[in-house]
Amino acid sequence: MKRLFSKKMGLALTSLISATVLSLGSTQVTAKDTFRMSTLGPGTSPYMVMTTFANTINKNLPEYSIVVNATGAATKHALDTSKGKVNFYMSSPILHHLMSNQLAMYKKVKGAKELSTELRTIFNFPMGVYHSAVYADSGIETMQDIKGKRVFAGPPGSAARRTVIQMIEAITGYKAGEDYTAVKLGWDAAGQSFQDGNLEVYFNPTNAPSPVISQIALTKKIRFLGIPRNDLENNEGITALTKRPGFRITQLAQNTYGENQVNTDSVYTLAVTVGISTNKNMPEDTIYNMTKTFWEQVITQYDNAPWLRNISVDKALVDLNMPLHSGAERYYREIGLMK
Repeated sequence: MKRLFSKKMGLALTSLISATVLSLGSTQVTAKDTFRMSTLGPGTSPYMVMTTFANTINKNLPEYSIVVNATGAATKHALDTSKGKVNFYMSSPILHHLMSNQLAMYKKVKGAKELSTELRTIFNFPMGVYHSAVYADSGIETMQDIKGKRVFAGPPGSAARRTVIQMIEAITGYKAGEDYTAVKLGWDAAGQSFQDGNLEVYFNPTNAPSPVISQIALTKKIRFLGIPRNDLENNEGITALTKRPGFRITQLAQNTYGENQVNTDSVYTLAVTVGISTNKNMPEDTIYNMTKTFWEQVITQYDNAPWLRNISVDKALVDLNMPLHSGAERYYREIGLMK
C-alpha cells in the first residue's frame, strides 16, 4: 500500500513538474518586453511619428510592446530617459545642446550635463514649421497685432515655448506676461482651446498640413503670421534663433490649408528638426530590430498617411548632434547610409 501510494505521489509530482515546465516555457515564448515612450500631445508631428513608430513595432515585432504616454514636455522626458525611467522620448538638436551644456531650463538641474551622456539617437525627422495661426476675422494681421492677446506659445517648460517667446520678442519687442498673455496649456488642450475661441493666437511647430489646423480650416477662415522679410537678415534675434542646432528659415505656402487660408503670399517662419532617442543601455539587438522594422514598414504607409512622406531614412541623420545608439548605427551602416 505504501509502495502504491509512493508511486502515485511520484507520478503526480512528475506531472506537476512537467506542467510547470510547460507553463514556464509557454510564458517565455509569449512574454513581451514592454517599453515606455514619452511624446508630445495629439496633433503634433512628434506624436504622429512616434505613435506610428510604436504601432509599427507592436504590429510587426510581437516580442516587443511600446506603450505611449503623450503628456508633459520633452525637457522632462529627456531627463526621465537619461535616468532609465522612460525608454524613448522626442529629442531635438537644440534640446540636447541645452541639456549637454546645462543651459536655459537645464541650468539649475543637478547633473544635467552628465545625464545627457546617457542618451542616444535612433533617428531624426523634420518636426515641421512653426505655425502661428489666428482667425481671419480677429483683426490680427501681423505679429505687432498680438499685443494684449491670449497666445499659446507652447507648454510650460518646453523648448517650443522658449523659441516662440524669443521669436515674438525679436520681431516686436513684446515680452510675455507684460505685453501679451502666454497661456499655460498642454498641446492637446491648446488645440481645443483655439478651436473653441478661447485663444487668439495659436503656435504649433508641426508638419504641414497639420491635421489639427486642417480641421479648423474646414469651417473657419484662418491666417498665419510670419517673420517679416526685412527681419530675415537684419534682425539679430531671428539670426540667433536660426543659428541654433536644428533650426532654419522656411516658408509656409499660401495655399497649404485650402480656400479658408486667407494669406495671399507664403509666410516666412522657422523649421525645426527633432528625433526619437533612447537610453544608451537599451540592448543593441532590440534597437537594431526596431530601427530596421520601422524603416522597412513606413514606406508602405505613405499612401494612407501622406504627411508621413516627410519622414524618410535619407533624412535620419540630418542635424544629428547626439551619438547614435549602437543598434541604429548598425542598421544605417548595413544599408550604406553610413560608412
